[in-house]
Amino acid sequence: MARPSPPARAKADFLRPPRSAGEWAADAVRVLGVIGVAVAAIAFRPTDAGIAALALPAVVAPRILGLRAWFDVSLGITVLAAAWSNVLGLYTAIPGWDLLLHFACTGVLAILVATMLTRSRVVAITRDGPRRTPLVLLPLIALAISAVWEMIEWLGWAFVSDEIFVAYEDTIGDMAFGGIGGIVAGLVLARTAVERD
Repeated sequence: MARPSPPARAKADFLRPPRSAGEWAADAVRVLGVIGVAVAAIAFRPTDAGIAALALPAVVAPRILGLRAWFDVSLGITVLAAAWSNVLGLYTAIPGWDLLLHFACTGVLAILVATMLTRSRVVAITRDGPRRTPLVLLPLIALAISAVWEMIEWLGWAFVSDEIFVAYEDTIGDMAFGGIGGIVAGLVLARTAVERD
């Protein structure tokens, strides 16, 4: 039997009802993400609602891709923690929190991007292929994500609010920890499948 086309598969995965406690939990995290945007819009500043909304595509993507519940929940919680840490000012209030979340968030996002690249047949980054492939490519993907993240922070600082903390040492540290997160993500993807099928 032929595999469905990527758009048909994405639609089927997105519309598929949850079948396990983990899948229900992942959908609950998505609902919290949407509620969080409304809470940020009502109780905080408009820029905070924008930050909360930036997390939504990453929280919804695992459902569209049909990823396993454990990874779906992990990614959703990590991305929402990163967004809400910004809204609540935790990055500057808790020493090292910024680096921890750059490590964790960039790692899970690197796995998500690797899955998207594999699904779109740009490059095969799976545990079924050579183990060195995710070990080499995921740190590179993570560093690219880190660079984009830092550019978004800079654009926010330059054009939205000067309250966004941007400094050379902060940027280098964030990118380094994002790269380390990519190394760990490569180790995970070399040994574990994140797709349901």
